[in-house]
Amino acid sequence: MPTSFSISGHIVDIHNQEIYEGTVHVSNGRISKIVREATAATNYILPGFVDAHVHIESSMLVPSEFARLAVPHGTVATVSDPHEIGNVLGLKGVEYMIENGNKVPFKFYFGAPSCIPATPFETAGAEITAADIEKLFQRGEIKYLAEMMNWPGTLQRAPDVMEKIALAQKYGKAVDGHAPGLRGEQARQYASAGISTDHECFTAAEALDKLAAGMKILIREGSAAKNFEALIPLLPEHYQHIMFCSDDKHPDNLVEGHINLLVKRALAAGNDLFHVLQAACVNPVEHYKLEVGLLREGDAADFITVDNLDNFNVQATYLDGQLVAEHGKTKIAFSESEDINNFNTDLKSPEEFAVLAGNATRIRVMEAFDGQLITKQQWAVPKIEGGFIVPDLAQDVLKLTVVNRYENAAPSVAFIKNIGLKEGAIASSVGHDSHNIVAVGVDDESIAKAVNLIIQSKGGVAAVGMGVQQLLPLPVAGIMSAEDGYSVAAHYSAIDRMSKDMGSKLESPFMTLSFMALLVIPSLKLSDKGLFNGDEFKFVSVAEID
Repeated sequence: MPTSFSISGHIVDIHNQEIYEGTVHVSNGRISKIVREATAATNYILPGFVDAHVHIESSMLVPSEFARLAVPHGTVATVSDPHEIGNVLGLKGVEYMIENGNKVPFKFYFGAPSCIPATPFETAGAEITAADIEKLFQRGEIKYLAEMMNWPGTLQRAPDVMEKIALAQKYGKAVDGHAPGLRGEQARQYASAGISTDHECFTAAEALDKLAAGMKILIREGSAAKNFEALIPLLPEHYQHIMFCSDDKHPDNLVEGHINLLVKRALAAGNDLFHVLQAACVNPVEHYKLEVGLLREGDAADFITVDNLDNFNVQATYLDGQLVAEHGKTKIAFSESEDINNFNTDLKSPEEFAVLAGNATRIRVMEAFDGQLITKQQWAVPKIEGGFIVPDLAQDVLKLTVVNRYENAAPSVAFIKNIGLKEGAIASSVGHDSHNIVAVGVDDESIAKAVNLIIQSKGGVAAVGMGVQQLLPLPVAGIMSAEDGYSVAAHYSAIDRMSKDMGSKLESPFMTLSFMALLVIPSLKLSDKGLFNGDEFKFVSVAEID
C-alpha cells in the first residue's frame, strides 16, 4: 500500500451536513487534505461504520477473523464487551482478545467487564475484580466500563458496584448500561449513578424514559435480539443520542452484513441521511473517545466508498489508509491463533437428565420468543411416563438443560416452549453469560448425545437427530473458533439448517438457546444451579402441586 494516495468522489461531510465533489488526499495513514473539485468520480466517500456494542465472542470467531468478515460491510471499528471470554478465563481472556485483535488492521476497542461472574446464581469460570478493572483501564484499548448488568445493585448503590463506576470516572471512561425494562424513576436513578448508555430497550416508551434520564440509546439488531423496528422511530428527534449495535452476531449473519444493513433500513424508512450516519459513524466515536477517523483533515484515514446513496453498496473500506476490503471481498490475511480454554467435566448419561414426577400437578414452562432475549413463565400440566416428567411434543414443551462445564455436577433441568424441535436435540457451550453447556431436546438420549459431543470437543455447537449428528468445534474458551471465518460461517449454517429441519421455527435457534441461561434478562431462565426468576432474582421450582 503506498504511503500517499488520493481518491475522488462525492464527499459526505456529516459534521457540516453537506455533500460535495472532491478529492481526499492520504499520507502516512492520515487525511492530509480534502480538496473541493468541480467534478469528481460518481462514488460517495464517507466515514466507516462503528458497531457501538458487540460481543465479538458471539460470532464464534476470534477477533482477527471477525475483522476479516466485517470490513467488506464498511465496518472499521467495534466497541466490544469481552465479558463472554471473561466469564470463562477472567483477565487472561480479556487480554487474549486484545492481543488477537492487534494482529489485524482493524480498530477493536474493548470494555472492562463489570459483572464477572454475572450473578451469584450460576457457576462461571473466573472472576474479574475491581483491581483487575483498574489494571485494564491503564491499557489504551480499554475505553469504557462494560455493561453494568447488576441494575438492582446500581439502584441500591451497592459498594462493589459503585467502586467499579468510580474507577471508570477516575480514568475518564464511559459506563455502559444494561437495564431491560427499567422505566420512569428507576431509569433516572440508574442513570444518575453514572450510567451513560443502554442497549436493552425493547419498546420506544422505555427508550424515551432512558433518554429523558440522560442516557444514550443503542438500537440493537443482532442474531437473536431485534429491536430496530421498535426503536428507529426515535431517530429523527434524538439522532444525537442514538447509536447502532448488533450486541450478538452469529457468523452466518456477519457474512451477510453488519451495521451497513441498519443504515440501509433506516434510509429506506425515510430517515435523513445525516441523522442515520450520525448514529452509525459519529456518535460512537465521540461518546467512547475512539481513535477513529471521521473524514476530516488530520483524521486517521478510516473511510469507505459506496456506489450511491440509494443502494448504499460498500465498494471499498480503508483503515489508516490501508485498503482492507474491496467489492465485497476482505483483503485482511488469515492469522494463526492459539487456543486457550477452561473446560473440565465428564461425559453425561441420559439418566442424569431425568425429572422425577413425584406428586407434581403442574410445571413451570419457559416461553421463548423469536427475536427477543426475554422469556415469560407459563404453567403446564406435566406429561408423565414411568414416573418421570417428559417432553410433550403435542404442546411443544421440550426439555431444557444447563450443564456445568467447569466441574462435575448434576445437570439442571427445566422445560421450555417455542423452540419447536420435533426430534433430537441441539446443544451449545455458548451459553450467556457463564458459558456452561445449554441443550434442548425431545428425549434424554438425544440430549445426552448432544451434550457429550460438546464435552468431548471442549466446546462447540451440536445437533443430533434424523440419524446423524453435526458438531462445530469451538476450542477457544469453548466459545470461539480460530479457523477461517468464512468456513466457520458455512459450517454453522449447516448446523443451523439441521436444527430447522428437525422442526425449529426460530430464525436463529442456537442464538436463542444461548440466552436461555442469561439470568439478568427476565423473566424465567435456567442456570447450572436451577430455574431462576429474573423478575424477583430468586430460584423457583420446576414442578409444583396445585
